[in-house]
Amino acid sequence: MKRFSQFLIEAKETKASEQAKKLGLQGDGHGDWYDSRGEFVAKTVGGELEFFNRGERVGKRDIPDGPKTKANQQVAGTQVNLPTQQIQSELPQQQQQSPEQQQNDEFSTIIFGRFNPPTIGHEKLFKTADRISLGGELKIYPSRIQDPKKNPLDPNTKISYMRKMFPKFGENIINNPDMQNIFDVLRVTSEDGYGNVNIVVGSDRQAEIKNLANKYNGSEYNFSQINVVAAGTADSDKNASGMSASKMRKAAAENDFETFRRGVPKKLDDKETKKLFNDVRKGMEISIKENFNLWQIAPKLDNENLRENYVQNKIFKIGDIVENMNTGLTGKVIRRGTNYLICVTEDDIMFKSWIKDLNEYTEKNMNRMYREPGKPNTLTGTLGAAKYAAKQTPGAIKTGKENLQSGAKYYAIKEFINKYRKIKKSIYSNV
Repeated sequence: MKRFSQFLIEAKETKASEQAKKLGLQGDGHGDWYDSRGEFVAKTVGGELEFFNRGERVGKRDIPDGPKTKANQQVAGTQVNLPTQQIQSELPQQQQQSPEQQQNDEFSTIIFGRFNPPTIGHEKLFKTADRISLGGELKIYPSRIQDPKKNPLDPNTKISYMRKMFPKFGENIINNPDMQNIFDVLRVTSEDGYGNVNIVVGSDRQAEIKNLANKYNGSEYNFSQINVVAAGTADSDKNASGMSASKMRKAAAENDFETFRRGVPKKLDDKETKKLFNDVRKGMEISIKENFNLWQIAPKLDNENLRENYVQNKIFKIGDIVENMNTGLTGKVIRRGTNYLICVTEDDIMFKSWIKDLNEYTEKNMNRMYREPGKPNTLTGTLGAAKYAAKQTPGAIKTGKENLQSGAKYYAIKEFINKYRKIKKSIYSNV
C-alpha cells in the first residue's frame, strides 16, 4: 500500500513538471526549475512553466549572480540540493551518444513572429527563448507579411532594424524568403535532422500554435516532441511599460514620435529610431492618407469596432482569402464563427483563427513587378507578375524597350482576372 506522502507527491505532478522533464530541467521540489548548468530557468506558476531571463529574480529562492556549480547552490541563505542526476560527467549528454542518437534527441528552439515594428518587448521574448534552448540551436524567423495597415515594414527592412536593436541575437535572426509560415519553419527544422522542437510564443498564441503544430506532426514534418512554450504576457510583444507593436503603429500613424521612442531599445539611437519611425509611417502612407480606423491598423486596441464590421459582413466574407498573422498561413474562408474563422489553404491544411489575428490577403492584388528589392513578383494571377514576365519579352511594355530591335515598337499589357497563385479548383473555384 502506498504511503500518504506518496499520494501527495503524485498529486503534485502537473503539466509544468511534464513539460520541464521534456526540456531536461531539474526541479528542487518547491516549483523552481534548473538547467543542466544548475542555473535557475523557470518556476511553476498556476500549473504552468513560467520562464525567466538571466538577472530576473522571483522571491527568495532565486540563484544569486556569481559562480554556479552543478551540485549544491546557495540561494538567498537557503541550501538547495540539486538532484544527483545532474552531478554526472562533465561531458554534455550529446557527446556520450552516437551521432544517430544525437540527431533523434536534439532540440531546436524557434520563434516565428511578425515584429512589425520590432519593440523593446521582443528582446525579453528572445532572452526567454535563449534560456529555454539550454545552449542549443535558437532561430528567430520574422514573418514575410507586409501590408500598409498592420505590417508596414517589408521583411528586409524589418530584419535590418531587428539586428541593430538586438545585436546579441543578430545571427539567430533568419532572413529566408522561403520561410513564409510556421509550417515552412517546422519542415526545414525537421529536415535539418532535429527530432524535437521548442516553439516559443506569447501566451495568447500558445493554444493556437500548439493545436496546429501537433495536428500536422507526422504528415508535414516529423518530431518526437513538440513543446509550445509561452513566454511573456498575453501579448508577446508587450513589455512592462505596456508598449506593444500595435501601440507603436498607432503612434506612428498619429505622428507621435515621443510615444514611439519609448518602445524602442536604447541600443538604437535617436537618429536610427527616427528613421525607423519614418519608415513605419512610409509603409502606412496609404492608411494615413485615408484617415485610418484604429481597428484596421491595431485591432487589439479596438476590438469592438473590429467585431462590429465583422458582424456586418464587411470584412472576412465566405470565399475571401485571408492571412493569419501569427502563423503566416493563407487560406480561403469556409466558415464564419462569432469571432473566429475556419479557413483552408491551397494544400488542404485547415486552420482556425480569431478575427483579431487575421489580415486580408493583399498579394493577390499586387501590381508592382517586384515584391521587394531584388525579388521579382512571381505570384501567379497578379498584374505585377504579368508585367515582370512581359518585361522579359522584347517589346512587351515600355520597361522592356531596352531589348527592342531597331525600329520596333512596344505594346501595352492589360489587366487580367486574378487567380490566387496555383489555386486548387476544388477549393478555390469561386475566387
